[in-house]
Amino acid sequence: MLPDAGPLITLAYADALDLLLRPGWPVEMVDMVLHEVTRSSTPTSERLAQWVRDRQLAVVPTRTFQRYQQAQSRAVQQGAPRKSHLGELAIQETMNGFALMEAPRTGVFLFEDHKIARASFLVPDNCRKISTRSFLLFLEHKGWLDSAAEIERRAVLAGRAFSRLRFPPE
Repeated sequence: MLPDAGPLITLAYADALDLLLRPGWPVEMVDMVLHEVTRSSTPTSERLAQWVRDRQLAVVPTRTFQRYQQAQSRAVQQGAPRKSHLGELAIQETMNGFALMEAPRTGVFLFEDHKIARASFLVPDNCRKISTRSFLLFLEHKGWLDSAAEIERRAVLAGRAFSRLRFPPE
């Protein structure tokens, strides 16, 4: 599983990050996404960094993050580098890498952004995209979670503006 920043932040607000581990799928952090959720001090940044360290999650290196870091080092001369949508680009890069492996890996891209649900975000045949809400409902359906709505409620009560998006659409 490759979670984007939105689901990580929502689950951190709900104090429910370990739900990502429930299906038993490997959870990997894409380097750019990890940077996005930990680069600034936020209500969830340290919790997320600690969770990744405690679970010893693999961090997938990407050219996207490498180029971002290079741009950061040149920022004094050239101005601030682009930040928007780099996590999604890095996940896209990772999933494309999965598809090109001799024995293609299956990737599950967990997202929360309206633009990703509606956009033509390329997902190789061996990969899937799923929204945070759909993932929580999947866990509930499997009996691995008592209530998807309770997780959403906890995140909102803790201060998260959780997406109203339903994907796939009902």
